[in-house]
Amino acid sequence: MRSTSIQPVAERQLKNNTSMGQSIRNALTMAYRGLLKIRRTPEQLFDVTLQPIIFTLMFTYIFGGAISGDVLSYLPVIIPGILVQTVITTSVVIGVQLREDMDKGVFDRFKSLPIARIAPLAGALLADTIRYTIATVLTFTMGYIMGYRPEGGIGSVAIAAVLVIFCSWAISWIFAFFGVIAVLPQAYKEYQ
Repeated sequence: MRSTSIQPVAERQLKNNTSMGQSIRNALTMAYRGLLKIRRTPEQLFDVTLQPIIFTLMFTYIFGGAISGDVLSYLPVIIPGILVQTVITTSVVIGVQLREDMDKGVFDRFKSLPIARIAPLAGALLADTIRYTIATVLTFTMGYIMGYRPEGGIGSVAIAAVLVIFCSWAISWIFAFFGVIAVLPQAYKEYQ
């Protein structure tokens, strides 16, 4: 029988960094976790699915005739506006979800795992790109159903969609930052 001795903490050489490949794998695993959360609670997609449809219909038929004369000439103005509005409001959700995970202690559990420190944050943001994609596709589809025919064709629409998804992903980092540094609402009540 062999005896093992435990080295003092000061003498241990612990690995404190992860490789780029491991960081990417960890982020993809956390993104999969985020997609599972969406699958288990599909009501998280209500803002992404209902807002583009309702706002496009409502604003087009209420304001379209008054502003542009008819609905078809108002669609090239309203579709990009609804698209940007939808993805911006969708990107706010990531901050709320991160704050909830932190309040529940999920991030404390992640700290004990041998994963990249950025993985929980990057994974959540990657999973959120699915929400942006759904919102973008639904907005363009609703516009197409209503008669929106962009002059650039389907290629220009695809490039615009990728640009909007990328920009909303970049903006979501700002809301994620606010979600991470936010204080609990109960803390404000204690200081008053």
